[in-house]
Amino acid sequence: MLVTLEGIDGSGKTTVWEALRDARSGDDDDGFTFTAEPTDSWYGEAVRRSEVADDADPLAELFLFTADHADHLSRVVEPALERGDVVVSDRYSDSRYAYQGAALDGEINRAMEYVRGIHQPWTRPPDLTLYFDVDPETGAARSGATNKFEQAEFLADVRQNYEQLVDYDPERFVRIDATQSPEAVIEDAEDVLGRVLHADDG
Repeated sequence: MLVTLEGIDGSGKTTVWEALRDARSGDDDDGFTFTAEPTDSWYGEAVRRSEVADDADPLAELFLFTADHADHLSRVVEPALERGDVVVSDRYSDSRYAYQGAALDGEINRAMEYVRGIHQPWTRPPDLTLYFDVDPETGAARSGATNKFEQAEFLADVRQNYEQLVDYDPERFVRIDATQSPEAVIEDAEDVLGRVLHADDG
């Protein structure tokens, strides 16, 4: 099973991902692989350099993210799934659709659909996506707005794209209220993950 954690910057999804990972650490037979995008590969490093560059071309940036995703699939995700692991990824393809779709809006017609179209022939869709929902102003304030991806106006466009993705595939997405305390958000995520994995075992 491939589980992804998604949401705008400042939604707390990385904190939840760390809590899920830490709760399952120390057990060699737990059958979980925890991973994230951008990755720790040189592709991911190129992505991070682009994120902080004010003059980065958004189309070139899309293909950096796409290359990192392709490497992530072949190097981490697919081997772990073949082993029978539950893969839990902090960001995945939906981040690309939402973020790069917003970045390219106005430059490419139906930008998010363009980004999705590039990925769909070869990406591996998630089985479950926990969507941490928070308003853009709160997200920007929490994250410190340290780069162009964390500005409230931009995050509003990203959030709108996420909402469209939820509409496309409502059975896959589980919305979690990320305005709650971190403890409550983690508890909600654990409850959802536990129920889904238990149902899958059954």
